[in-house]
Amino acid sequence: MPYTITEKILLKHANLKAIHPGEFINAKIDLCLGNDITAPFAIEEFEKLGVNRVFDKKKVALVPDHFTPAKDSKSANQCKAMANFAKRYGIKNYFEVGRMGIEHALLPEAGLVKPGDLVIGADSHTCTYGALGAFSTGVGSTDLAAAMATGLCWLKVPESMKFIFSGRLNRWVGGKDLILHLIGDIGVDGARYRAMEFCGETIENLPIDDRLTMCNMAIEAGGKNGIIAPDKVTSRYIKSINLKARPGIGRRYFSDKDARYVQVKEYDARKIEPLVACPALPSNIKPARALEDIAIDQVVIGSCTNGRLSDLRLAARILRGKKVKAGVRMIVIPATQKIYLEAVDEGLARIFIDAGGVFSTPTCGPCLGGHMGILAEGERAIATTNRNFVGRMGHPKSEVYLSNPAVAAASAVKGRIAHPDEVV
Repeated sequence: MPYTITEKILLKHANLKAIHPGEFINAKIDLCLGNDITAPFAIEEFEKLGVNRVFDKKKVALVPDHFTPAKDSKSANQCKAMANFAKRYGIKNYFEVGRMGIEHALLPEAGLVKPGDLVIGADSHTCTYGALGAFSTGVGSTDLAAAMATGLCWLKVPESMKFIFSGRLNRWVGGKDLILHLIGDIGVDGARYRAMEFCGETIENLPIDDRLTMCNMAIEAGGKNGIIAPDKVTSRYIKSINLKARPGIGRRYFSDKDARYVQVKEYDARKIEPLVACPALPSNIKPARALEDIAIDQVVIGSCTNGRLSDLRLAARILRGKKVKAGVRMIVIPATQKIYLEAVDEGLARIFIDAGGVFSTPTCGPCLGGHMGILAEGERAIATTNRNFVGRMGHPKSEVYLSNPAVAAASAVKGRIAHPDEVV
């Protein structure tokens, strides 16, 4: 029977002879994770189970990244609960402040995710790891509790959709624009509980960071997971990172030629330009050039979507020798400590600071309206984050626009939404 890459990974981890969409399975997990918002609830449920150990000390990851460094006593208590749990049960992959980063950038960087893995996380953007050829998806805190105890997760096999991108990318266009274009086409529920498989010559030539961005935002179309078949780009990335945590290069799976898809969509990347998602949905997309009358108060460059070194390099390319418009706040947040140091060593941090921006320690802070960049009533921000729902970054009467790092940086200089060509 022919299978998609997603179905093959689930079949292997469920140890079944056959599998089909809609079927409920119990699957063995390779890694489960929680953060400072979701893990404390999972810990409470775990303790109710009456077990005296986690299923595997090396396959549980706890990352305090959303409200950290702790913004108040409540968030500090959340982090303390995680630290105590990690110590009590000997969790090997607990990342304290100073070691931590934004979870979906940190875990691949730490070598904890490999092709062919099955990863679950109590965070909706766990789908990021599909960029490495893994099945990864977000779950609830109670599911995380059960997984930490048993090493199993109860899943429904999703139907698969295939998205084929062809053609060479235009200048300033990257993975963020590809996924925004796709979401704008199918809507925020267009892939509801479906596996979103990205392929085609454009994807084959896409750097790993851009692939991570695309899979990260699969959930914004309602997807159960996003996934890209592993190739030479994947192999180079896996070999470049620290593999001490989990030695080996993983297992590669590929969709069969006659695998069944509920829908196949094709896109010509040559027709895609730098895009912006307008309030209050990621599907409300418009070309950056069409929004040049939208003044902004804040720019955020970072997050699990676009906080990697390549993103910072792109923003710095725009900002070098320029100044952020008076009256505009620019906040730059590298996704991990490693990226922070690399940005300092390359001189990127100085470019941001000389331009009049803030260069922050890793945190999810402003993305979810937690801290480090909350919007006041009536304010507008353009951000490289992944969601722009009402009140997402602060006051319900504020607005968030989503873009790639080049558009965000250009907008910081102009004080309004701007196409990078206006600045460079």
